[in-house]
Amino acid sequence: MTVTSALGPMETTNEVLKERLEKIKSLRDKNLDLYGSRFQPVEPVETAVLRFEEGKKVRLAGRLMAVRSHGKSAFADLKDQSARIQIYVKKDLVGEESYDLFQKLDLGDILGVEGALFMSKTGEKSVKIESFRLLSKIVQILPEKWHGLKDVEIRYRRRYLDLIVNEEVRKTFALRSAIVRSIRKFLDARGFMEVETPMMQSMPGGAKAEPFKTHHRVLHMDLYLRVAPELYLKRLLVGGFEKVYEINRNFRNEGISIKHNPEFTMLELYQSYADLSDMLEITEEMFSSLVKELHGKEVISFGAQELNFARPWKRISFYEALKEKTGLEWRGNANIRKDAERLKLKMEPDYDDVDILNELFDEFVEPTLVNPTFVVDYPLVMSPLAKRKAGTEDLTERFELFIANMELANAFSELNDPWDQRERFMKQKEALGADKKIDEDFLLALEYGMPPAGGLGIGIDRLVMLLTNQHSIRDVILFPHLKPESAEKIEE
Repeated sequence: MTVTSALGPMETTNEVLKERLEKIKSLRDKNLDLYGSRFQPVEPVETAVLRFEEGKKVRLAGRLMAVRSHGKSAFADLKDQSARIQIYVKKDLVGEESYDLFQKLDLGDILGVEGALFMSKTGEKSVKIESFRLLSKIVQILPEKWHGLKDVEIRYRRRYLDLIVNEEVRKTFALRSAIVRSIRKFLDARGFMEVETPMMQSMPGGAKAEPFKTHHRVLHMDLYLRVAPELYLKRLLVGGFEKVYEINRNFRNEGISIKHNPEFTMLELYQSYADLSDMLEITEEMFSSLVKELHGKEVISFGAQELNFARPWKRISFYEALKEKTGLEWRGNANIRKDAERLKLKMEPDYDDVDILNELFDEFVEPTLVNPTFVVDYPLVMSPLAKRKAGTEDLTERFELFIANMELANAFSELNDPWDQRERFMKQKEALGADKKIDEDFLLALEYGMPPAGGLGIGIDRLVMLLTNQHSIRDVILFPHLKPESAEKIEE
């Protein structure tokens, strides 16, 4: 049988869908408006529940769920963004025509209702409907048992469906929004100013990562989606702003995993006349306040792990931690690749010493870092934008924060010496090849004088994972990037 949906003519063997489409046709034939217009004012369902008062008139809107028909009356649930409430529809109250329409509604239809609050015989807060309006007719069929779906990736591909039927998913994203608001409130209260910097840049800068490339037709020039906003934010310090932050979208043309998405959200902040010690303090304070605000305590669960956020947090040295876990000395080591091979580290042929040190740390140290831990004293070769640690030639004033075996934050005492910065960029260019461009304008900006400063970057997606006990980045990004569906799945 051929039926027609919003997608056009389609062959289907789904009897329920056939019946629904035929029902929609019959309703249209009666000139009923299935996709209504404005319905205002409405109050959140949660407000009606929390401020319940017998007999109080309310005006609500939401999605129809769990209909229970009893001949000339029916109970159902009405669900909006905030909560659910039971509604009671009686033929004698709404009239025969309206009740007949209600009987033809389906789970998932969106309604506007007006009525009076009352307590049902079972003690449930309810609304006795006096009138209702169909605002949007559902065509497709909601899944009855969400966790019974064979292809769980449909949760990410059709997030709208996930949000309709999965209460916990909506709560996670509501918490994400609350976390970002709390971060803004935290920084605003400390005198930081929120700014915006370009997402399309003439050259990628601020991180060792492969960018996404595009082309500006009118200007006849290639542009890159930013991998980090760092160099632009530091230009603002040169210009005289002393405390700035940006909650920004970054893009890196790299792999996808439970901890990585090509498009991700970062917080970056910079403070003039500060250094790494200030960044340590602000990081501990921010994370601790968020944990207490969301959980009301300093010890929280993340899967099977118990995470203790009581201050002060542990600090370990990069080289010392690596030596402890591998039994080998890496500082000043001229045979890094050979020693890494002895440890059977998996490496690509084009890995340089920086890549190998990163892989060694990821393999041997990161899996041991559960409670909040600052890894300090990073090698200079791994930190081209950080100041040297006083009294050393090969270490920097830099930390990375690890919690639950994940990197959550990265911070420097920012390098503000234009000569040293140029030398570091030149060495990086030699290591990465001729395609690596040097941001001459940033170096020029440094020559006008950038005050000593501390800088901090925090991965918002991973932070939300941590605070909401989610173990895949896909569960905290509304629309994560996925591999293309196969033709077979698209047809299904």
